[in-house]
Amino acid sequence: MERRSFIKNAGLLAGAALVTDLESFAANQQSVIKLGVVGCGDRGKGMMHVAESLKDKFRITAICDVLDFRLTEARKIVKTGTVASYKDYHQLMNDKDVDAVIVAVPLNMHFPVAEAVLQSNKHLYLEKTMTFDIPQAMKLVQMSKERPKQVVQIGHQYRYSPLYYKVKDMIANDVLGKVNQIDCRWDRNGTWRRPVPEPSLERQINWRMYKEYSGGLVAELLSHQIDFINWAFDTHPTEFHATGGIDIFKDGRETYDNVQVMFRYPEAGIIGNFGSTCGNAYDGYLFKIKGTKGSISLLTDKGVFYPEKIAGPKKEIVDGVTGASKIAWNKDGGAPILPEPTKDGTWYALIDFHKAVRSGTLPDSNVYTGARTAICVHLANQALYNKEIQYWKKEYSEMNA
Repeated sequence: MERRSFIKNAGLLAGAALVTDLESFAANQQSVIKLGVVGCGDRGKGMMHVAESLKDKFRITAICDVLDFRLTEARKIVKTGTVASYKDYHQLMNDKDVDAVIVAVPLNMHFPVAEAVLQSNKHLYLEKTMTFDIPQAMKLVQMSKERPKQVVQIGHQYRYSPLYYKVKDMIANDVLGKVNQIDCRWDRNGTWRRPVPEPSLERQINWRMYKEYSGGLVAELLSHQIDFINWAFDTHPTEFHATGGIDIFKDGRETYDNVQVMFRYPEAGIIGNFGSTCGNAYDGYLFKIKGTKGSISLLTDKGVFYPEKIAGPKKEIVDGVTGASKIAWNKDGGAPILPEPTKDGTWYALIDFHKAVRSGTLPDSNVYTGARTAICVHLANQALYNKEIQYWKKEYSEMNA
């Protein structure tokens, strides 16, 4: 081949490669969702860190918080590009460089901010619990129905883990037999307070302690396990019993630091026990699902299956679930549900949020499931603070129609 022809052909090839690279770059840029984050406290910053690790899917373009020092902290998380900063969330909604918004504000502000997001035609990732009360939950469902092209995902992130999907499959495939009892705890040994730079910021920073802003331990911790049971069994409780008190820290808080709630799921034939204390961390996160053929014990990232003695050969039961050729039984007679611990649930949840936005599909944790759990949390708190049994109403089940 003559040198001139070679150079010409090489140039054509290089040009074609460049076009392909540019097309690939453009496609990749198109798939990247530009995120705004409203609420830059511990959870909001945690979400930002995860979004930053998913550079091929998200770019944080705007942040919002009422506290200046939190905006300063949040800016440091974003390593590339410019980030707009706002103190009024309405201004962020007008930012045309934002496709979707993560909302991680105090619970009493969930609905107002979520409403503004939907009205601005942006997609919404709303932290749990979905809303502060039942009327707000039902109104958000209606708003979402009126905007079918906007994705609404609720931040019950543990259900996105491969581990929890596996457990859901085990329940559906009758590996546990007839499930009849759920035992859940989420405990800690500490005040649950955040440091306050100055006294005037007490209620803004420690909003979880005050009924005006918070659903307390039930909303902030136990809602994850409540949500998973609703999802795994496609059900909801109808009776809500509860007790608790400010038993440990007499420091001016209003929400209880020691709670126990019990739900009755008559259609599924299940009793659910959900408890949390700020006075003992031994159990930490504990999640047990008990059936006539076996039990599951879950942490956030790993789980063990324990067959009942009457259920038959261990290997046969577990092989049918895991597809494993060899099962490693622990000294307690249980087998791991997955061979390795999973990643943090937020990582899986944000990947699914990206997929839902780009494909227009309904997320697993959506406005309907989020409302069902928010209703459960609100009824549990009514039982807790009013000291009387609460009951599910027919109209709560009609909002999915």
